[in-house]
Amino acid sequence: MSDQVVLRSEGLTRTYGSGETEVRALVDATLEVSAGELVVLRGPSGSGKTTLLNLLGGLDAPTAGTVWLGDRQVTGASERDLVDMRRREIGYIFQTFALLTALTATENVELPMRLTGVKAEERAERASELLAVVGLADHAQQRPDELSGGQQQRLGIARALANNPRLIIADEPTGQLDSHNAEAMMSLISTLVHERGVAAVVSTHDPRMAAHADRILEIRDGHLGRRRGRHSSGAEPDALVGG
Repeated sequence: MSDQVVLRSEGLTRTYGSGETEVRALVDATLEVSAGELVVLRGPSGSGKTTLLNLLGGLDAPTAGTVWLGDRQVTGASERDLVDMRRREIGYIFQTFALLTALTATENVELPMRLTGVKAEERAERASELLAVVGLADHAQQRPDELSGGQQQRLGIARALANNPRLIIADEPTGQLDSHNAEAMMSLISTLVHERGVAAVVSTHDPRMAAHADRILEIRDGHLGRRRGRHSSGAEPDALVGG
């Protein structure tokens, strides 16, 4: 894990509605994630995990607070700059896989590179390398509906890495997988994060996934808390980070 901070947020708050109908989905969340660090965000359904990930990944705007990706401010950026950041610097892994069924595995991995203007030869080379990394080299010409759930999620990871992002955002990436495939998936994500020096925030409600975390953040009722990770020292109890 590097000392280089890739992702930083201060005082993130997200509310919906107003007056008597106001719902505070996230309250004053502050965090930092470094290069090569895997942060697991854990909490029950409805606790605010997806809200926080959407704010960190630039998919939604906070009611208050700020997000930085490196030295670029995500909150308040123009839509053009946000699109550029999402395409070039952030890789997303979805619970529902979100693959294009009409495209082959290779074409799914190449798609993010097409959107950023990577030349065809480089696209093909990088896609081939990433499919090999996630164990799908023999499935390059198959379409998603010809792959198992675990294989589809591996393909989603390869696609997320296509443009060499600085940050990976994964929302319940093991939610549709059995326990064996879920364990394999988190192990793969952990290995790639540490080998490639990518910062990653992964949400889960599965307590078994904590074993792969460098640090665990607990979220409940929109309030973000902190637990010690495997690289932490000391014996302090859980402390509230935000709210």
